[in-house]
Amino acid sequence: MALRLVFVHGIGGPRRVELEQDRWTEALARGARAAGHSRAAEDLENGKLAEVSFAYYGDLFHSPGAQGGADAQFSDLEAAILSGLMSEVLERRLALASDHQEQADLRQALADLHPDGTAAQGVGNVVRACVNAGTSLLDAGPWRRSGQWAGGKLLIRDLGQVARYLARGRDSLDLLVRSVVADFVGAGPSVVVAHSLGSVVAYEVLHEFTSTVPLLVTLGSPLAMRAVVWPHLRPRPCCTPPGVASWLDFWDRDDVICARPLGDAGILANTTGVQPHGTRVDSDGLWVHSATKYLAQGEVAGPVIEALQAAAAAS
Repeated sequence: MALRLVFVHGIGGPRRVELEQDRWTEALARGARAAGHSRAAEDLENGKLAEVSFAYYGDLFHSPGAQGGADAQFSDLEAAILSGLMSEVLERRLALASDHQEQADLRQALADLHPDGTAAQGVGNVVRACVNAGTSLLDAGPWRRSGQWAGGKLLIRDLGQVARYLARGRDSLDLLVRSVVADFVGAGPSVVVAHSLGSVVAYEVLHEFTSTVPLLVTLGSPLAMRAVVWPHLRPRPCCTPPGVASWLDFWDRDDVICARPLGDAGILANTTGVQPHGTRVDSDGLWVHSATKYLAQGEVAGPVIEALQAAAAAS
């Protein structure tokens, strides 16, 4: 059975699968060359190193009328999760901020999220408060003029995908998403690279498999959000999936989605003692959450290439 490298995407708009797979592969190859793996980078690009696939589930969020689609309204639970996500992101950002103007912008965002010092009531009011907070957040620090989101509404549209997945109440959306990703992971062996919401999906999918996963890589993951993500994860308590032989998590301090390093979250080890090992990376540019920014880093790509080489040699 051919070794697989499975990319699992995160939040955002619709994607062209072949284009995205090529972009992620090219970014990983750049990172591999930066890590000194030029020959392996060439083998990756020409398909000799692994069977590369891009697990795309975004149509479940974006197709008109689809389960959890962009035209759907938030439920009470989805709105509550969304508000919790915004609150945890803002509080973590404020704890890290050193610039006085950024601190002021983040405090304004928290005030927008909790008008009059209390949580907004009613789905419409909660979502409006989240949009207002998102607009203030996009005026803060490294996210100002990043170009990723034109305003708070688009930010909340994308963060809402996390809320809709975790709420698990809209026509089994989470089951459909996991089914798509599970088909790509297969029976193994697979090296899995999961970004953003995709790291949550991959975490749950891999708990359904017993075959060995030589390496799980998570990028810009919200899994460390203990207050709002952990209570909705399955299974619980939060622990490394049983077949994962190594778990590397990479985070950037300026990543608005990644609240804190996953290695500090307290995820329990699996029966072989594996826990996520977190590494901070520092990307250039105004928008650092993108998967390609992470993959182009040598410290990210190097271990992925080495895991692929080791798994190929052992097969």
